[in-house]
Amino acid sequence: MAITRVNFGEWLPDQPGVIGALTNASNVYPRLTGYGPFPQEVDYSQAASETLNNVVAAQGTDGTTRVFASGATKLFRLDTTDYSLDDVSATTYTSTTKWRFTQYGNKLIAANGANTLQSYDMTTTGNFANLSSDAPKSKFVTVVRDFVVAAHNPDAKFRVNWSGIGNETTWAASATTQADYQDIPDGGNIQGITGGEFGLVLLERSIVRMSYIGSPLIFQFDNIARNLGCYEPNSVIQWQGITYFLGNDGFYACDGTAISAIGAEKVNRTFFKDLEESLLNNMSAAVDPERNLIMWGYPSINDDYRILIFHVPTKRWSYVVTTASGVAASSTPTATLESLDNYSASIDALETSLDSRVWLGGKITLAGYDGAKIITFSGQPKTGQIDTSDLETGSSKSMITLAKPVVDNGSGSVAIATRQLLNETPTFGTYTAADSEGRIGIRSLGRYHRLSVQPSGVEWSAAIGVELEIQQAGMR
Repeated sequence: MAITRVNFGEWLPDQPGVIGALTNASNVYPRLTGYGPFPQEVDYSQAASETLNNVVAAQGTDGTTRVFASGATKLFRLDTTDYSLDDVSATTYTSTTKWRFTQYGNKLIAANGANTLQSYDMTTTGNFANLSSDAPKSKFVTVVRDFVVAAHNPDAKFRVNWSGIGNETTWAASATTQADYQDIPDGGNIQGITGGEFGLVLLERSIVRMSYIGSPLIFQFDNIARNLGCYEPNSVIQWQGITYFLGNDGFYACDGTAISAIGAEKVNRTFFKDLEESLLNNMSAAVDPERNLIMWGYPSINDDYRILIFHVPTKRWSYVVTTASGVAASSTPTATLESLDNYSASIDALETSLDSRVWLGGKITLAGYDGAKIITFSGQPKTGQIDTSDLETGSSKSMITLAKPVVDNGSGSVAIATRQLLNETPTFGTYTAADSEGRIGIRSLGRYHRLSVQPSGVEWSAAIGVELEIQQAGMR
């Protein structure tokens, strides 16, 4: 009997389930071919003295990487001798929003929208302090060329300030230092800013490019998009010169000139339907550089926290249900065997493999926070689920008699939902695990068949598809 291979294609939840696209891709991430396993959350730090709202890492010129975390009223530094989070605040802060960070030379600069910009000197082991006496209070901070740039002053939410050229401590407007500010009055409040060779200012109703032109104007501001802005500040993330963000109608990417609607007719409608909008300010964004993923964490209407995943090379999507309360991009401090003894009861009890980049100093990695703890996504694979579209083999009924999950270095379990008419709700039966030969016996009769596959195996690397034996059945 002929075997039919059904490969796992693109997940398109905004589209009907009869067009050939996947109807579910959960707890996995897209690859060029198929989907890979997404790892479980693992506690990385001890609990801080308050709930965390961001994680960041910075590396000094001496090569030492330090990990920091933030809460509403405190800033913390990870102690790699016992993985505690030590309070390194300059004072008790008054933030009602999450902290945002940027590095300028040996200074890690932090902004919370309520207090003067804070600075941590990476050449010392002290506390944060005011960046300078005239540094602004700003919600966002980044670096554009040789300038520290701050945006969204509490008294002028459409203002962009920049420091003196090559001097992060000088902020008074001066033709000599080139420090100055610019108000952008026609786009609403500033929702985020990203840097590099040029700056990108995301407002509520426009996107503005910030280009250095020298004295006397210093920076030129060009509106590259009107009537399109950023819906949520916590959605803004930059990777490899591209800025990603959530607009009023979905997800976008901007390279400073062109803007691409990366979620249109793919995931946008599903995202807004699934989002618990009253908790939108709990959104988070991060990059997973190892897997080339842009990730948005958000609270869902199902009373859980989810991560929407965009795979940059293939422009495909998936999602994860997580116990974390936020995602963040971080780097790793070097771990010694002595410090690992303090981290875990024993080397054998570690939930994260010793081969993981989590233990390699200075390597960018996907992190996050769960309540008062820093976490990493470095455990065993989560239980993934990949659902096919409705498979129709002709105008009459057909029977599936055999299924074989195609999972590289692993196996899988399969459940099936069968219906005769498209107005019937597809309901999956119980999952059946493949036998030692990778086969699952099934007897499912109907016109439309939808397969759900759960890949299995500690080391499985790619779920490719499912092979089926299908018999045509006559109508009575």
